[in-house]
Amino acid sequence: MERYIWSKGIFKNQLEITHGSNHIGSIVWESLIGSKAHGMIKGRRFILSREFFLSKLEIYDGNTQELLGTIMVNLFNPKSDIILNGKRFELEVKNFWQSRWSWKFNGDELITYQSNELLSKDKGTIEVYTACTEEIEILLLLGLFVRNQFILFMLLILLVVILIIF
Repeated sequence: MERYIWSKGIFKNQLEITHGSNHIGSIVWESLIGSKAHGMIKGRRFILSREFFLSKLEIYDGNTQELLGTIMVNLFNPKSDIILNGKRFELEVKNFWQSRWSWKFNGDELITYQSNELLSKDKGTIEVYTACTEEIEILLLLGLFVRNQFILFMLLILLVVILIIF
């Protein structure tokens, strides 16, 4: 098992991934609430994008611009699927606060994420249970991209509620 740390300030457009003291990856959004981001992990580059209302997320190879996968997420459904290289992977959000989530393949957890802090600063851990799949880097970044989009959506809902109350 490999253990990574991720961190992203709530009002920052960059997420960092480290392994011990080594920086191994990042996601940089084009703007604070932007729908497009550039990801890098272990030297491999990706482009991540989402539709305005969060439901459709895509990941592209950063060099060839080839679409690698698309996932449809729903704030009210804890499970989503993506097909990568002909294999079906399942993303499962484990609790209402979206502080624990994981990627599964054939029912086995491949990657688990844990958020340690609430909204002031996102920070957490990633545990990767296998190194035998070539899709791990894609899933690792996509899991963090999905998390960020859920947080943005929850903040938008909170803002709407506040505006309605006042």
